[in-house]
Amino acid sequence: MSRIIGKRGIHHFHRLNSASFTTVSASSIEKGQNRVIDASLTLIRERARLKGELVRLLGGAKAATSLLGVPLGHNSSFLQGPAFAPPRIREAIWCGSTNSATEEGKDLKDPRVLTDVGDVPVQEIRDCGVDDDRLMNVISESVKLVMEEEPLRPLVLGGDHSISYPVVRAVSEKLGGPVDILHLDAHPDIYDCFEGNKYSHASSFARIMEGGYVRRLLQVGIRSINQEGREQGKRFGVEQYEMRTFSRDRPMLENLKLGEGVKGVYISIDVDCLDPAFAPGVSHIEPGGLSFRDVLNILHNLQADVVGADVVEFNPQRDTVDGMTAMVAAKLVRELAAKISK
Repeated sequence: MSRIIGKRGIHHFHRLNSASFTTVSASSIEKGQNRVIDASLTLIRERARLKGELVRLLGGAKAATSLLGVPLGHNSSFLQGPAFAPPRIREAIWCGSTNSATEEGKDLKDPRVLTDVGDVPVQEIRDCGVDDDRLMNVISESVKLVMEEEPLRPLVLGGDHSISYPVVRAVSEKLGGPVDILHLDAHPDIYDCFEGNKYSHASSFARIMEGGYVRRLLQVGIRSINQEGREQGKRFGVEQYEMRTFSRDRPMLENLKLGEGVKGVYISIDVDCLDPAFAPGVSHIEPGGLSFRDVLNILHNLQADVVGADVVEFNPQRDTVDGMTAMVAAKLVRELAAKISK
């Protein structure tokens, strides 16, 4: 069903070339698309402005985390359920089964720790026939609108991993230089053009590296990688840490210091970096992954100025009945918010 929904807008506008739609001009379609995009960006802009003003009025924050949802799933090579993840993550954050404090003692109810500017309306934009080139630009512009309202910093809720490309691009361009990236994932997502799709969730880090938006890319939790993944890693100078050597690498990975000499550090967490015992609700189940505490140890001990982050690839359609993976994704968001805010 999600695959059908994800493509219906594109297919509808492709049919505009048929004889029955010859009266609709291309310029009219483009004007309609522009209105929808402008309205979408205006909504993000005004929400970010409101939240930024609130944080500045409260005072005392050098950096404050702001959630931005990007419910995009059509660039997934398997299942498209991650498009439905942002509202499920938000629901789990505030479900009441736990208190609002992070493990390090920050209160998520404090706007200087966490605010929310809502979602980029991906489906509505695609239903107007907007292609992925323009959609990626809309995502980038949405991230920049959040960053314009200092001290807000983006924590993006995916969505599949294709969203990381426009988000990292926006962060790097807004800050005026490259960042370091800590990427936790079962897969390197660095195919040149997976299945002919340059925006595939399996190709996001190839686009990021090609763009020059990153100095160092560290990939942790890797356990599904083929020859192309390793060759691409060597091509771009990626530091790939596979699970088969995690016991050896653990002391170093739990004491990382990143971001010196660049504009900061970006953290990208694919929920499938975790062993499926901890997070079964993902599209690509890969046994032998990180424990949840492994991930938190890496995050808590990281020495870095974290300028942005994303949590991606949670698939609610594969989650347990009681929403276990939603709670896992929410906990990742909570701890990332604490890491970003200061």
